[in-house]
Amino acid sequence: MSKSPKIIIAGGGIGGMAAALSLLRRGYDVDVYEQAPELGEVGAGVQISPNGSRALDALGVFDTLRLASCEPRRKEFRLWNTGRAWEMFDLGKMAVEKYGYPYLTVYRPDLLNTLINAVQAIKPDAVHLSCHVEDVEVSDDGAALHLSGGRTVSGDILVGADGVKSAVRKSLFGDDEASFTGMIAWRAVIPMERLPEHMRQMVGWTWIGPGGHLVNYPLRGGQLMNMIGTIERDDWQVESWYTQGSVEECANDFKGWHEDVQTLIHAAPAIMKWAFMERTPRQVWSKGRATLLGDACHATLPFLAQGAVMSIEDGVILGRCLDKYDDPQEALRRYEGARVERTSRMVRGAKDNTARFHEAALATEEGAVRYMESEWSRAPIHDRYDWLYSYDVETVDI
Repeated sequence: MSKSPKIIIAGGGIGGMAAALSLLRRGYDVDVYEQAPELGEVGAGVQISPNGSRALDALGVFDTLRLASCEPRRKEFRLWNTGRAWEMFDLGKMAVEKYGYPYLTVYRPDLLNTLINAVQAIKPDAVHLSCHVEDVEVSDDGAALHLSGGRTVSGDILVGADGVKSAVRKSLFGDDEASFTGMIAWRAVIPMERLPEHMRQMVGWTWIGPGGHLVNYPLRGGQLMNMIGTIERDDWQVESWYTQGSVEECANDFKGWHEDVQTLIHAAPAIMKWAFMERTPRQVWSKGRATLLGDACHATLPFLAQGAVMSIEDGVILGRCLDKYDDPQEALRRYEGARVERTSRMVRGAKDNTARFHEAALATEEGAVRYMESEWSRAPIHDRYDWLYSYDVETVDI
């Protein structure tokens, strides 16, 4: 496609910024419209598997982000009450040898800021804040965002990267139904010095038990520890990253779990809770010269650790498709076609892992040993993860 088309992106989160960077690096004129009054991410961790590291390298920011991240040596399952450990897979040297890129654990604000800085290095005025999308208009030769206050911005192509409650998706296709999963999550970022020495390892732990699990891993070169705990409860259904919870309530949800789990919870300077909602991944993303990206079309539970990675991959593939196909609508169809099966499989895989992490057999150590041998030995792990990590955004067919 000629580099003359103007592309407008709704949403300045990780997905929107990855798409903007992908397109700017290819010579397109891009503007990002973000509803928040300032750019920022919630204080939480995100896992970047080798396929995500490869995609970040395609965007030219992998080396920068790597310096601000952690590269855990390995990942372990821990049994909820005794702490018995099973090594999941090597995240260090083996990941690089097998996939060419490491597995990173990243503080979400560092990931977003890395993308923003790279975008603004190419186009300093690319990002427009306090732009709330009220409606979308699509025609044969372009698309427009109608913003609050009566302002309209137009472009040749529109990308809706505005998250799970996407206004672009609602305008194009009608709002998708979300259903409560029966689970709530607790999250915190803990200064590492608040933890005892034996818990400051460069290791990712997934504590698994009947009806719940808790994940913790280091961030920012070991300065921080990320924690996210999931428990089966049906008495609270608020879908928000910003609801303050209490340490006491979280500790009660994990009552009887290993002392290290309780130590993590009680070390948290603040703890947030939200309800996990589930959405069916869309099979149609594009309409005319408009398309969707990231959580707007394939929101996922976090149990495969691919949410942010999916959005970053989307951005790279979108740029490749617009480069390869002269007709904008054909380019968007190709982008959707290249991504819909993979992202849908990722969403299903994350849902399937819920049962694996919360299996009733984990109630006893004897049951756990049998279960871990059947579900989490090397062969089933390879089947569930190799197709994810071996994906190459720069060579996959479009």
